[in-house]
Amino acid sequence: MERTIKRQVKGFKTQDGAGVNLVRVLGHKTVEEYDPILMLDSFDSTNPDDYVAGFPLHPHRGIETISYVYRGTMVHKDSLGNEDSISDGEVQWMTAGSGILHEEKLPPSERMLGVQLWLNLPAKDKMTAPSYHSIKNADIEEIHFENGKLRLLAGQYKESKGYESKYLPLDYYDIHLEPGASIVIDTDPKRSVMIFTLLGEAVVGETLVEEKTAAKLTSGGQVEIKSSGAHTQVLFVSSKLLEEPVAWGGPIVMNTKAELQKAFQDLDQGTFLQKEISYEDK
Repeated sequence: MERTIKRQVKGFKTQDGAGVNLVRVLGHKTVEEYDPILMLDSFDSTNPDDYVAGFPLHPHRGIETISYVYRGTMVHKDSLGNEDSISDGEVQWMTAGSGILHEEKLPPSERMLGVQLWLNLPAKDKMTAPSYHSIKNADIEEIHFENGKLRLLAGQYKESKGYESKYLPLDYYDIHLEPGASIVIDTDPKRSVMIFTLLGEAVVGETLVEEKTAAKLTSGGQVEIKSSGAHTQVLFVSSKLLEEPVAWGGPIVMNTKAELQKAFQDLDQGTFLQKEISYEDK
């Protein structure tokens, strides 16, 4: 069975961090349907004033943040002592786990274009040790097909393999389609699949997906993605469904209100940064 469009979300303009202008596409209202993707923020600006304020030091717990900067630069610094930057086609993958503090600076560039995903961690891994990993261009395989290419940001595509998180592995592709081009991707019917049109419009089945739109796909064994009259750049995400309760407060996502309250209590008491623990130990 071929996958088709189940739901589309266009998003809205907002500000976050110290005053970064962005489009919030996925969030609190889409948690259940887009499981396990909690949030999707889109960045696209040629005006540095929109983003140079950056994201000052802030906490996370219970999630992984995945930033894909197709154009521009993001500089990362965290409480583990990591300092790193990604730019022009690279990925930043941070596991917040039991707790991390980090900041993200966005230096001026000709164009800032990309997305940040928040990926939910399974309940059993919410309090795992935090970590940071960057996926550089040298680690990203580009697979060419007729009138297009696929950048394997993470996971697997056919026989090719990229970076794989050990907690909730996902297939993450950056697909480029020239006018009139298409690609057919085989998918596990049990997995959750969504696409995001970073640039241009795409057609799935008979449905048009406008630029800067997240589309959740129905179940099926494959999907055909076609360009719509111009160069199209589509981000494709395939992942296992978690189907677990979500308790979300600001930068922290847990499974119960009690766990969420405990996280904010830890912040207040200065005990937020800790080694991996199990809930039974608390």
